[in-house]
Amino acid sequence: MNKIAPKTLFTGKIIKYLPTCHSTNDVALEMIQNGDIFEGTVVVTDKQTAGRGQRGNSWEAQSGMNLTFSLILKPDFLKASEQFQLNIAISLGVSDFLNEFIDEGLKIKWSNDLYCYNQKIGGMLFENSLQGYNIGYSIIGIGLNINQMSFDSQTATSLKNITGNPLPYELPSLLEKLLEAIEKKYLLLRNGGIDSLKQQYISKLFRYQEWHYFRKDGIEFLGQILGIDEQGKLAVEAEGRIQYFGFKEIQFVI
Repeated sequence: MNKIAPKTLFTGKIIKYLPTCHSTNDVALEMIQNGDIFEGTVVVTDKQTAGRGQRGNSWEAQSGMNLTFSLILKPDFLKASEQFQLNIAISLGVSDFLNEFIDEGLKIKWSNDLYCYNQKIGGMLFENSLQGYNIGYSIIGIGLNINQMSFDSQTATSLKNITGNPLPYELPSLLEKLLEAIEKKYLLLRNGGIDSLKQQYISKLFRYQEWHYFRKDGIEFLGQILGIDEQGKLAVEAEGRIQYFGFKEIQFVI
């Protein structure tokens, strides 16, 4: 895994491979704190013992079966108030990569999960540090289910489950292609393409403009997603009015 050679400008040019670690995001943070870092550095492992996702959830992944890594970027062109733009770009990069294998049903579940129909195939965790009014470094933990066939959760799936590929996917070559797709969207963001990226993100949102149930403070309600605002809050129409929800303020009822 440490010998991959993605066709990128900087993403994945430096790889730190660990057969096992507690959390690739934590390792990446230690590297930044030690000053031993270049933009595009990737920390990848076969097995995380304390991997985590959004909302403090743990990430279930069998050793050596999936892609589990963290990417370090330096999006200092983004203000702190614009940090969700990075979520948009990276989510789209991962989605573009998966679309090479999955023809239909692939969506981005707000804010940073990838779903195929009603099952989760991957997720991302963004941890940003600020320098003044702008983002200093961003550590993006990415987990994609690739060759794993069975899960404790009924709402989890994998690329192999979806495609029915009889042979296991080669993880190093997939990581190369994924990093290439991510850098392409990141460079578009860096070059001022947020309007185009935002339109793409909204069009790929899970359950976009569909009536479904959500949960807030333990109470379920019927609503439909209409988009996101400038800070990345989810716009949901419910009971004849539009409401905006931040992280952890609303849950999907799957």
